[in-house]
Amino acid sequence: MTDQATAKEEEVIAKLDAFAELPDAPPKRGLKLTWVGKLGVAIVVFWLIIVVIGPSIAPHHEMDMDGDDSFLDAYSGEYGSFYLGTDYIGRDTFSRILFGARNTIGISLVATLLAYLVGITLGILAAVKGGWIDMGISRVNDAILALPTIMLGLIVIAAFGSSIIILILTAALIYATSVFRIARALGQDIMVQDFVEAAHARGEGVWWIIKSEVLPNAAMPLATDFGLRLVFVVLFISSLSFLGLGVQPPASDWGSMVRENLQGLTYGSYAAIWPALSIASFTIAINLIVDDISAKSGGSLAKKMV
Repeated sequence: MTDQATAKEEEVIAKLDAFAELPDAPPKRGLKLTWVGKLGVAIVVFWLIIVVIGPSIAPHHEMDMDGDDSFLDAYSGEYGSFYLGTDYIGRDTFSRILFGARNTIGISLVATLLAYLVGITLGILAAVKGGWIDMGISRVNDAILALPTIMLGLIVIAAFGSSIIILILTAALIYATSVFRIARALGQDIMVQDFVEAAHARGEGVWWIIKSEVLPNAAMPLATDFGLRLVFVVLFISSLSFLGLGVQPPASDWGSMVRENLQGLTYGSYAAIWPALSIASFTIAINLIVDDISAKSGGSLAKKMV
């Protein structure tokens, strides 16, 4: 028994010696943005603040029809408090944009977080476990990916109705598939690295490797992809609202505000332009941040985005 124990100890020592010269996991690097990235951060932070305090600083309630003239121009006559004019039934456009930020950005943010929770969990699990687990999850994921996003959203909403919960779950389901793909690809790439092999040789468990090796090294690409995915979800929610299947009136939402006020363009009203600019400013700002981070990594992050 003593000889067998000694032989096992020598075998373990030999394995550790074989990995002694392997490199450690790459060190964490600080994130430095250019002025373009900082501008994007400032715009995104501005809109996030509006999500929190927008309704409390709005001069009118989103449902108040205080204007007696449809598509009233800003600063016209006695209705000077309508800073961006009114919409097609006399509601203050500025106030509805402030209220709508909470619906458009809030729903999109919650849906994206849920998509990442599901996608990263299943993606890393598939990458680490492999075998039939990877095969089964990947085939289901491919089946969902094969369906166009808008068509899948229309099917779900037609079956279960349009509510905030349904919108969040639908968007999370659709975009969790893309998150799964990038998380799985990153996990498979990291699992074959030398520092992971060294952790295996030390006898570290699977969950320790996931927590200490896989997730830290996948964090930056996943964080960057989170910005892109949030943009996609914002545009998805806005598209459903534009089609009349998103946030239902009288609640305000940037996508539905564009649809409701399109006819005002004929009369020279900007009621449809302001919510469209709000969507554009938020999504472009996120893209500026993502592009800046990707450029700092030599474009390698952008190549991994799905």
